[in-house]
Amino acid sequence: MNVSVSTAETLRAALGELLDGLPPRQAAQAVERLIANYRGATPTDAPILRDRADVAAYAAYRMPATFEAVRSALEAFADAAADWTPGSHVDVGGGTGAATWAVGATWEGTRPVTVLDWSEPALALGREVAAANPALKDVRWRRARIGSSLELESTDLVTVSYVLNELAAGDRAALVDAAAAAARAVVIVEPGTPDGYARIIEARGRLVAAGFEIAAPCPHSAACPIVPGTDWCHFSARVSRSSLHRQVKGGSLPYEDEKFSYVAAARFPVSPAPSRVVRRPQIRKGQVLLDLCGAEERLERTTVTKRHGDLYKAARDADWGDAWPPENA
Repeated sequence: MNVSVSTAETLRAALGELLDGLPPRQAAQAVERLIANYRGATPTDAPILRDRADVAAYAAYRMPATFEAVRSALEAFADAAADWTPGSHVDVGGGTGAATWAVGATWEGTRPVTVLDWSEPALALGREVAAANPALKDVRWRRARIGSSLELESTDLVTVSYVLNELAAGDRAALVDAAAAAARAVVIVEPGTPDGYARIIEARGRLVAAGFEIAAPCPHSAACPIVPGTDWCHFSARVSRSSLHRQVKGGSLPYEDEKFSYVAAARFPVSPAPSRVVRRPQIRKGQVLLDLCGAEERLERTTVTKRHGDLYKAARDADWGDAWPPENA
């Protein structure tokens, strides 16, 4: 079993224990209320997760999806920086630590880790859940206001996942600049919505201006070829659904797809993908249609047919978000 799969299973088991003693309907009501709050206007000085019941319900509902989205982004970054492993990590706005689990699933071994968040209940529960993962036993969980006044220690890697949407524009810019000043690599993940993509593009521009090279998902560090307002760049990660997921959403499928946008950038040389699949491949009889973002700074559709041999087989196996072409095709 690979590291990411075993880590995901350990996380799901630990989260399942959180809801012991909490009536299912109460947990579902807490999640529904918190989702409504997250979709609204959030004051930057008022944590949404107020107490342990809030945190337990929302972590059990959202943490697996956040973990899978961040892990997907980190995997793409690791592919572009194959000879690099972070020696230290700061998880900004990390809450219960989903991104910290994702870093551990991407790079084996232990490293100094600090999780920063303004919600003490979230940090406390994150510490509790992390006890299930020996690699996270020495993580520091520290309360901090996430915004323009945040000071970050020097570190190899900074992750910022599902945080920018909670901040005012000035605080967003200041946070990205602080991450760029402190880290050798920065990975930012936001919801896969037009607004989430807009925040990622803004952050991407600030990272490039600070001297970073884009490692993923883009094959280049030039401007995004998507015309503003016409489309948005996002990807999808499959998440195993818990009973709480099914209860809140009323679905019967054992999984759901988490849509996310992201940028991964570094101050050291990286090898971005030649191009990246930016839509779900369309498989038709004898051919596969791939929508690609290429190093030539443009979007294009390519058709791979049976006459392409091994490349056709690779195209049939290609997934949304994959690098293209694969190294061995």
